[in-house]
Amino acid sequence: EARRQRRLLLVVVCVALLLDNMLYMVIVPIIPDYIAAMRGRGGTAGPSAPAGGNGSGGGNRSLLPARYPPASGDNEDVQIGVLFASKAILQLLVNPLSGTLIDRVGYEAPLLAGLAVMFLSTATFAFAENYATLFAARSLQGLGSAFADTAGIALIADRYAEEPARSRALGTALACISFGSLAAPPFGGVLYEFAGKRVPFLVLAFVCVLDGLLLLVLAPPGGTGARANMPVGTPIHRLMIDPYIAVVAGALATCNIPLAFLEPTIANWMKESMGASEWEVGLTWLPAFFPHVLGVYVTVRLAAAYPHLQWFYGALGMAIIGASSCLVPACRNFGQVIIPLCGICFGIALVDTALLPTLAFLVDVRHVSVYGSVYAIADISYCVAYALGPIVAGQIVHTMGFAQLNLGMGLANVLYAPVLLFLKNVCQMKPSHSERNILLEEGPKGLYDTIKMEERKG
Repeated sequence: EARRQRRLLLVVVCVALLLDNMLYMVIVPIIPDYIAAMRGRGGTAGPSAPAGGNGSGGGNRSLLPARYPPASGDNEDVQIGVLFASKAILQLLVNPLSGTLIDRVGYEAPLLAGLAVMFLSTATFAFAENYATLFAARSLQGLGSAFADTAGIALIADRYAEEPARSRALGTALACISFGSLAAPPFGGVLYEFAGKRVPFLVLAFVCVLDGLLLLVLAPPGGTGARANMPVGTPIHRLMIDPYIAVVAGALATCNIPLAFLEPTIANWMKESMGASEWEVGLTWLPAFFPHVLGVYVTVRLAAAYPHLQWFYGALGMAIIGASSCLVPACRNFGQVIIPLCGICFGIALVDTALLPTLAFLVDVRHVSVYGSVYAIADISYCVAYALGPIVAGQIVHTMGFAQLNLGMGLANVLYAPVLLFLKNVCQMKPSHSERNILLEEGPKGLYDTIKMEERKG
């Protein structure tokens, strides 16, 4: 019964992460048209408006457009960039508070609250009629993600306390994140083309409600006695100054910078340097889904066989990311550019899949086994990259050039890879050194310890 419940909870978390990333990307084929229509600059906010709002009539909309399609003016470019960055910025600001709250009240209630806020955000997108409402909806999504994403990953780490089950569960969650990001643009484009702007958001809102109801059935907030006696987690500021956790957080931020900075810039570079067509620009990132899933699978299998080498898998991933990033400017056609992009996503999968379980392991070994704050730190690392990407990347390309941007990101990853050697000895420590595990081995001293011990036996 406990195994079945935790598997269903894994499904709930994976659906929540899938929804969050689909909502993050589903506006790609919709928002440029919609902003242009609201400003009265050609087209309507309906299915017949051309993608990008650039007034080039007669062409069919690409169902997989660039993430930040070129708009018809600098002000519109700024609007789209700020709109995309607003989610990560608010999520970055809220994460320290959400991590602390999760540690105090448990994982289920914040996850449910995050799903509720994401539902409100999705509904607001569906019925937005001006830029201010779109901005509010995007920011509201960041608030929901700060709770849903952090609580969901922490819940997986808590329910899957032993390796290699924890790595497999977190790897499944990462695959859902990748699939949501890549499936959302064609999903939104097709429904926008044939059913209008509101339908993609209403579909996501309906799935969000179903996911919340399933969570209520499986683990109603406040309905379990374990949470009433849950130990107090280590404060987030203490975790941030832990040198091992800081090294992992730095790696997560550094490895995601190439992806965050390339997404808003690579479309224009492909059009200018190789004359790429709309369908080539739209399909740029789609092949990268498969090496990402492959990277998750390979890392999970290697971690199960050689768990003491987690630091090495992360370092190898950063080296692959660095080399791939440096190769991007040398590409001269669509077929060539796919290869380094696949390498970047494969490397990110290695780093994320190796280091996310390592964060939980570090908390088990060095702190109290409560995971809200430590995964809030991981979420902050991601948000730093994705908050800067839409705003900073274009300016760097404008002042220094696309090649210099890629070489800088590649060099940063290659130089950071040896830093993960710092984790070598930590990853060889035994989980039994954890304060929580010592208490459990001595016998249950409270209701929470009793329930956790029974779950481990199950």
